[in-house]
Amino acid sequence: MKSMVLPKVNVLLIQFSLLLPLVSCGQEDLATKADQLVSQLCQKDKFSGTVLIAKGEEVLFESVCGEASKRFHVANTIDTKFNLGSMNKMFTSISILQLVENGKLKLEDPISKYIDESWLPSETTDKITIHHLLSHTSGLGSYFNSTYWNTSREQFQKVEDYKPLINGDRPSFEPGDRFRYSNTGMLLLGVIIEQVTNQDYYEYIRQNIYQPAGMTNSDCYEMDQPVENLAIGYAPSKDNKYGWENNLYKHVLKGGPAGGGFSTVRDLHKFSLALRNEELVSKSSLDLLWKNHTSKYGYGFSIKSTSAGKVVGHGGGFPGINSNLDIFLENDYIVIVMSNYSSAASPIARELRGYIEKL
Repeated sequence: MKSMVLPKVNVLLIQFSLLLPLVSCGQEDLATKADQLVSQLCQKDKFSGTVLIAKGEEVLFESVCGEASKRFHVANTIDTKFNLGSMNKMFTSISILQLVENGKLKLEDPISKYIDESWLPSETTDKITIHHLLSHTSGLGSYFNSTYWNTSREQFQKVEDYKPLINGDRPSFEPGDRFRYSNTGMLLLGVIIEQVTNQDYYEYIRQNIYQPAGMTNSDCYEMDQPVENLAIGYAPSKDNKYGWENNLYKHVLKGGPAGGGFSTVRDLHKFSLALRNEELVSKSSLDLLWKNHTSKYGYGFSIKSTSAGKVVGHGGGFPGINSNLDIFLENDYIVIVMSNYSSAASPIARELRGYIEKL
């Protein structure tokens, strides 16, 4: 079932008041409920993007609405590429587990084995292991700091380019003590991938994640290039007559290990199936990726305990960006919501998760 509702361009803040109650419904009703929910929000211009619900390989529902470009009034399509935000962390973490399986590194290795002092001093890297980076327990913070905000985005197009943003970072607690979400930690995993493979991070991901999974519309695209069918992100604004501002001068020019790449709902469905079918890593590695190491987080995957069982995946957000993937491990549902509006995908994902919990 496919729903397509293209809303008018209105001046609205992205605030959700989801009116549909959670009611018990069978699988046959799920697509209808999803259609009602998404259609309401599209008509009010509170959602712009794509939605896909599947049970295993079977796609139960697809929906698309809104505009990829407000400037030229170009409509989104089901194959429009949306920014992933932090969802790239899944690809980076899977790559690390691939290298573990291939005997290239160990989870307990100190990162000083792979990262030299031009990045961080050895007194810091000696205490941090690959496990700490994967589980966000290193104590490191985020490279979205004052240096980033005051620097041209053109400066950051390769993993190496981010070095000036993190060389002043130090753990805020003893590594392993607790959870602290860290973009810097995930970036360093990208450094390790390049060091171990002698390969560009982006090329490694293409060859070992996107290609095996059949993800033909996914990559870290350069935002200063005319990439076809790519959505521009929009955040609500009271400071101009249009009511919106795009995020081109806020976000990275090119995404990387911690986030900022692009994909489609159909590609993420393929990715989910490739994971479940053990085409990217083995069952033992999946168990590690999806183990709740701390604070409802695995290795590059969020972990949710629901009445429908364990749900794994990841979300991503930034001004003009919001996407979410939920993989229901016990009943094979897959829910993907991608949007080029701030904070617009997560509420839909939560509502759809509630529907599935009531099945």
